[in-house]
Formats: sequence, structure tokens, C-alpha cells
Amino acid sequence: MAVFARLGVTVVFLAAAAVVAEGILDPVDFLALQAVRRSLDDMPGSSFFEAWDFTADPCGFPGVFCDGNKVSALALGDPRAGSPGLSGRLDQALGRLSALTELSLVPGRVEGELPESLSSCRNLRFLAVSKNLISGQIPDGLGGLSNLRTLDVSFNQISGTIPASIATLPSITNLILCHNHLTGGIPSFPDSSSLIRLDLKHNDLSGGVPNLPSTLQYLSLSANRLTGTVDSVLPRLTRLNYLDLSMNQLDGPIPASVFTLPLSVLQLQRNFFSGLLQPANDVTIQVVDLSYNRFWGPVSPLLAGVGQLYLNNNRFTGEVPARLVQELVGSGGLQVLYLQHNFLTGIEISPASSLPSSVSLCLMYNCMVPPVYAPCPLKAGSTNTRPADQCPEWRG
Repeated sequence: MAVFARLGVTVVFLAAAAVVAEGILDPVDFLALQAVRRSLDDMPGSSFFEAWDFTADPCGFPGVFCDGNKVSALALGDPRAGSPGLSGRLDQALGRLSALTELSLVPGRVEGELPESLSSCRNLRFLAVSKNLISGQIPDGLGGLSNLRTLDVSFNQISGTIPASIATLPSITNLILCHNHLTGGIPSFPDSSSLIRLDLKHNDLSGGVPNLPSTLQYLSLSANRLTGTVDSVLPRLTRLNYLDLSMNQLDGPIPASVFTLPLSVLQLQRNFFSGLLQPANDVTIQVVDLSYNRFWGPVSPLLAGVGQLYLNNNRFTGEVPARLVQELVGSGGLQVLYLQHNFLTGIEISPASSLPSSVSLCLMYNCMVPPVYAPCPLKAGSTNTRPADQCPEWRG
């Protein structure tokens, strides 16, 4: 009995030892976390690192998630809204966390470059470090992370070009590089790409818009220096629900098929787009902004189903379609109709009509005297009507 008792104690002891051993962090990861801690500090008002006491198990630290004895995810900073965030730099030791699948950093004042060593984290699926002061270039090595699904370095100070290898990442679904100082062209994406969200707005990108994956649902390229046409690019993006190409130097026509995409927002303002707007069917997109372009010809009545329609500062002619007026005055789906600074010659609306308080109509600076008073945005100016010599079709 004594032998069995002793054996029983031994078995229990070994089992307990196994449990303890399972909770001990890998020494390489332990040292890497210490280096990360030394390179970052809480900003005033943040207490994220107060519980990072290395005499305890780091797997219990805030923001540290472990799988066995390896760090599998690292969420640096207090994620609560309004947290001041962190300062300092991202240490190259991050690359020694070989099991890391997720790395995130809350908004703060972390500066320096993205560690090149992150390319050693072969299991990394999620990398998000937006709204900091990170500079330098996007490391080429990130293009070798075959499991990477989300790359978000938005709202930083990153410069240089977008590595071509980033566009060919086989698992990438979200590429968010907006509000940086990126230059050069947009890289080509393979047809096999599973990209869903591409956000490159507010950079200094140039050149044309390349063929993009048909899987895209969100595309924002606004506020760059992009040139050329998009009439062969957009029709194949049949899953798009958000499209913003505004504030570029794009030109050429907009194909009718764009208005059949499942969009909730279509923003093409402040470019050099031109030609007739001829949707084939009723347009039901909630927001359509085509202002500050060079579109000409009549306004299509098929746009009456839009919620907010901005056609101002173009070269539209003829009368405003009665369907648009009916939708606006009758409190239909049309809530905003901006037509100022065109060459329109008339609108069928009674001067005594009272526009619903929920709608906005602007008709200033066309080839007609606006029959109703409707407050316009300040940038529309104060001149109601175009000079007669600019309105050869105006009959008074």
C-alpha cells in the first residue's frame, strides 16, 4: 500500500508539474516582450503597462494572448475609446515572436519605422498600427507573409512606394494604407486575389488605375494624383458597395454599367470626367456625387431614385427632369439635389412651392432665373444666373 501511495503521490506531483510547465512562457518570447516593453511607454493618462510585471506570467499581461507557451497575439495599448495610447518605437524583437498571428497598436505617438523583422512572423494574419507617427517605408518582407489577411498602417507618415509583393499576398483581404505619404503607382493585383477592401486615399500616388480584383467591395483612391480612364476597370467590379475616386485627375466617360453596381456611395467629384450620363435603368444609389467634372448633355430622369445627388459644376444643359422635381417636392427618396453652376435652362416647379424642410435644392448660376428660393452652400456664390452670352439656348 505504501508503494502505491508513493506512486500515487508521484503521479499527482508529475501532473501538477506538467500544468506548471505548460504555463511557462518560452524564454525567447519572454525576452522579446521585455524588449517591446523597454521600447514603448504609456502616454500621460494611460496605464496600460502598469500590470506588465515580469515577475509574473506574461501571458496574463493586458494585451498579451498566448497559445501554450508562445505569444500568439499582441494588442498594444488600452483599446478603450479616448485612451491616450503609447509613445516610443516598435522594437525589432517583435520578429522573434514566432507564433504571432495578430499585432495591433492603439492610436498614439509611436514613431520610427515598421520593424523589418516582422517578416519573420510567418503566421501573422493581422497587422494594424493606424493613427500613430510611424514613418519610413513598408518593409518588402511583409510581402512574404502568406497568411496575412489585414494590413492597416493608415494615418501615419509612411513614404515610398507600395511594394509589388504586397499586392500578390495570397490571403490579403483588407489593405488599408490611407492618409500617408506614399508615392508611385498602384501595383497590379492578380486575378486570383481575394481582396475585399482597398483604401489608398490621401496619399501622393500617380499613374493610372490598374485592373483590380473582382472581389472588391470597398474601393477608395481619393485625394491622389491618379490619371487616365477607368471605363475598362470599373464594370468588372460587380461586388462594389462603396466607390470613391474623388479629387484626382481622372478623365474619360463613366460607363452606364457603373450605375448598376450594388453601390451605396458613388463619389467621383473633382476630376476631369466627361461625356453623357446615360444610366440604363433607375439608379437607386444612396449618394451620388459627380460634381466638379465636365459632364454634359441632359440630366437623366433615371437619377430620380438617388438619395443625395450632386451634379453641380458641370456642363449639363436642358431642363431639369420632372421626375427629379417630383421626388424632391413630394418628399420622396431624393433629399439633396445640387445643380448649381451648369447650363440648365428650366425647371418645372411653381414659384409658390414650399420645399420640405428636410430637402436641399440649389439652382444658382444656370441659364435661368431660379423660380424658387432655396438656400445654397456658400461656395455656390451669390450670382443667381449666368450671363446671357454664356447661354445661347436661353429663351429668357
